[in-house]
Amino acid sequence: MELINTKLENGVLTIGLIGHIDSNNAPAVEREITKAREEAAPANVIVDASELEYISSAGLRIILRLKKDFPDLVVKNVSSEVYEIFDITGFTEMMTVTRAYRNVSIEGCEIIGQGANGKVYRIDPDTVLKVYHDRDALDDIKRERELARTALILGIPTAIPYDVVKVGDVYGSVFELLNAKTFAKLIQEDPDSLDEVVAMAVELLKKIHGTVVKPDSMPDMKKVVCGWADFLKDYLPAEDYNKLHDLVAAVPDDLHMIHGDYHLKNIMLQNGEVLLIDMDTLCHGHPVFEFASIFNAYQGYSEMNHQNMMEFLGIPYEMGGQIWDKILHLYFEGRSEEEIQDIADKAKLVGYTRIMRRTIRRNGFDTELGRSEIENARNHIHELTAKLNTLTF
Repeated sequence: MELINTKLENGVLTIGLIGHIDSNNAPAVEREITKAREEAAPANVIVDASELEYISSAGLRIILRLKKDFPDLVVKNVSSEVYEIFDITGFTEMMTVTRAYRNVSIEGCEIIGQGANGKVYRIDPDTVLKVYHDRDALDDIKRERELARTALILGIPTAIPYDVVKVGDVYGSVFELLNAKTFAKLIQEDPDSLDEVVAMAVELLKKIHGTVVKPDSMPDMKKVVCGWADFLKDYLPAEDYNKLHDLVAAVPDDLHMIHGDYHLKNIMLQNGEVLLIDMDTLCHGHPVFEFASIFNAYQGYSEMNHQNMMEFLGIPYEMGGQIWDKILHLYFEGRSEEEIQDIADKAKLVGYTRIMRRTIRRNGFDTELGRSEIENARNHIHELTAKLNTLTF
């Protein structure tokens, strides 16, 4: 019976472990590994556990001895059951141990949400899957899981991913969301529910903004927005750039949580409970930065092409404007119309800053629509910097 298989490539010996490794066959396995090492004289070793079904302490000691001789040892393609053994025994802290990921198809699945980093699909009535655009998204997945866990501990209702899978050549996070519907879906099914849906969204938004986080637990949105403004230095008139830079820099540091991508497809209703999803944009900062992203979602990104709203949120552009207006008036209930318009202008300035940077980075100067979007954002920035003296409210 075959105990191991090996492959030598570019000085790296990959040792494939097979079946069960326990005290009965561990000595024979180690002899095979020693023989392979002597023949290959590798510079480094990788252990492939894709065919490993079980490993006892005797097998783990073999890996420890390999680790001693090859400090950069990696154990890859570990099944969930075997990974638990590595984790419980502390091996995941001593060396790099990576899981094997089951493959999942999204063919024919409904897209229920999307953001800058990925799309969210409904796989079945119980399960949704966020598929990341980046092929090297494992660090992003880990980071989003940590952000979601932090938010949940602080009382923000959200779903924590319970599995990581492969979708073609990219990765995805699996969430259990039994019969949950996005707010976009609720409005599509019943347009008369618009006021109720917006009210629930604003209630959760206030809860998010009322939550204080530790300084290093999530990114500082002010630093991000400062980067957006600095990017535009060579694309704006000096007076506009300097005013924009100073306005952003003057926003006070703020440890209150903001979501960063708060729109109808990132809020879900499950059995009467409102849940927040797509947590990779979670950060802290002044709420003006949140309202900038909300403005962009419901108006800014679709201003030059109204069809974007239908493709993005599944609602007409005009309804997006209604939602933006309703959110402002509900969130700032009791404020005068003049005050609300001032808050909207402050959010728009940050929003257009992001749009202009985003369009330029996406080679916007190469297309007629892109050039129109850049010029439109530049004009709005010019008008708004001239009338605003602060971004706070």
